[in-house]
Amino acid sequence: MDLIGTPAPDFELSDHHGVAWRLSALRGQNVMVVFYPYAFTGVCTGELCAIRDELAPSLPAETQLLAISCDTKFALRVFAEQQGLNIPLLSDFWPHGEVASAYGVFDPERGCAIRGTFLIDRDGVVRWSVVNAIPHARDISDYRRALGELVAG
Repeated sequence: MDLIGTPAPDFELSDHHGVAWRLSALRGQNVMVVFYPYAFTGVCTGELCAIRDELAPSLPAETQLLAISCDTKFALRVFAEQQGLNIPLLSDFWPHGEVASAYGVFDPERGCAIRGTFLIDRDGVVRWSVVNAIPHARDISDYRRALGELVAG
């Protein structure tokens, strides 16, 4: 499913603190939505720690980062605390994988999201995405390049 140039599917999910996040409420900001399969797994932990250490500190002020998995918010809370993750970790647990499905990145056989990242502009339109198979980590430099083009453009 290619969402580039289309309005991003709206959603409302709770983060690991129980705070509700609605995508449409973030209009006026760029939003990077990062889907990942499972908390506590090697590749996912590595990716989120790289986002924490290498990407989040240099994000433009008008950009919100949201990470989404099908884990429960309770598991995500422990994961965030153990890894020192200070980005919102949103739970797409119930209805299970509904948001990941709307973005075309839900794997129904495994019951989790695959590695999909979507950059949404201030008007709520998907401007860039990358989707990788579960075992393959994404490249942070791709995120930086896409954000730089969106902010400059």
